[in-house]
Amino acid sequence: MNGNNEIGKTVEKSLDEYFRKLDGESPHGIYDMVINHVERAVIATVMERAGGNQTQAADMLGMNRNTLRTKLSKYGIR
Repeated sequence: MNGNNEIGKTVEKSLDEYFRKLDGESPHGIYDMVINHVERAVIATVMERAGGNQTQAADMLGMNRNTLRTKLSKYGIR
């Protein structure tokens, strides 16, 4: 599966665009910003693929269901 490389390239492209749009501003907190946006997108997509089944989604994500529930709450995903 070559999806991992495509995901990385998509993140790189998004970061390049982010830096271009800074217009001289100094960037701060880039790591947390990227991780939060990517994590939310991953969890939302997997929850949709799992038909809202948290146990199945947690298994797909490789995390504990309670951890998933915490992240669902953090990102306001239902």
